[in-house]
Amino acid sequence: SSKHMSTVNSLQVDFAERMQYNKIKEGRKKMKKLGFGTMRLPLNDPKNVKDIDVAQTEKMFDLFLDSGFEYVDTAYPYHEGESERVVRKALVERYPRHAYKLATKLPTFNLKEPEDCERFFNEQLEKTGAGYFDYYLVHCLTTDLYEVAKKCRAFEFVSRMKEEGKVKEIGFSFHDTPEKLDEILTDHPEVDFVQLQINYLDWEAPNVQSRGCYEVARKHGKEIVVMEPIKGGSLVNVPENVKELLNKMDPSMSIASWAIRFAASLDGVRMVLSGMSDLAQMEDNLSYMKDFRPLTDDEMKTVLHAGDMIRKTIAIPCTACEYCVAGCPQHICIPDYFKLYNERQQTLSHGKSKAYDELAKTHGKASDCIGCGQCESMCPQHLPIIENLKKAAESFE
Repeated sequence: SSKHMSTVNSLQVDFAERMQYNKIKEGRKKMKKLGFGTMRLPLNDPKNVKDIDVAQTEKMFDLFLDSGFEYVDTAYPYHEGESERVVRKALVERYPRHAYKLATKLPTFNLKEPEDCERFFNEQLEKTGAGYFDYYLVHCLTTDLYEVAKKCRAFEFVSRMKEEGKVKEIGFSFHDTPEKLDEILTDHPEVDFVQLQINYLDWEAPNVQSRGCYEVARKHGKEIVVMEPIKGGSLVNVPENVKELLNKMDPSMSIASWAIRFAASLDGVRMVLSGMSDLAQMEDNLSYMKDFRPLTDDEMKTVLHAGDMIRKTIAIPCTACEYCVAGCPQHICIPDYFKLYNERQQTLSHGKSKAYDELAKTHGKASDCIGCGQCESMCPQHLPIIENLKKAAESFE
């Protein structure tokens, strides 16, 4: 009967959908765990974050994809809006759509009203030329930005994009306390994954609480994408005693490899993003992530001990993400000054600094800070930036 045929067709459709879902799940499980983060792409001019070296970026994508890796992560504000455009030039226009998985993010800090969600989403589709996004995240949730997301119905929007097939999976990136993460995941069990800052330096750090956030995500049964595994390069240029400790375990492994592999070894981590800035960094990361070997229990303990050692030496734990810079009314190059200040604290030097004076010619000085607090409201690390600028001004000026 027609009713019977309708039931059979319905079952066939349901079976086909489940088979397709299983294929997606299987593909995800088999995906290599290193993702290409496009926040810190190579530059032609180190002083201009918008002047991206497209030719070198293309070579990096070629090597990445040729080595069997797929996951590419970008966002609306990266490289002051240029990252998504360069992803189009260097990746989307040069490879078939099935060759990579693309993630980008709804810019929560730019939202004013619900209608903005669709406006930014459509702009991102145009900028990337990707047609759809494999992963779409509500970007950089903190206590304040979660209120913005609620006001602008951001979660409802990304869920609708998933229903319409414009997004395959939805999630959010997060920079706040484990308690706030628990609240958001309780409010939004529909998300497929969560993106967290996890590295062995921040695992027990009170301002980031990597371990606490990780445990909350796992309690809710969510898979995790890791950002800042090398903490903006901090876990490459480690103190000499830490370098000796890591080299003693395995001198053939790069210093960066311990940070990437620490994050990738955690249960429930589906992907570790690395913001690679040149071909050499890409080659190094691929060398140990092609055939990923998790850290042993002893290696885990040693790496976490290394984190304790490093924490004692860093005056200002800035990752140079530059979220603080765009809205600074005094145009202060905050991360650059903090980098110089950290270097000065490690070498115990003092007096005039040529590097600082050169930066101050084209940017506001540290002492130009008016204490408006815009930077602190944007800082994913929750740093007391205003107070730290006073320290930099006292040291360099």
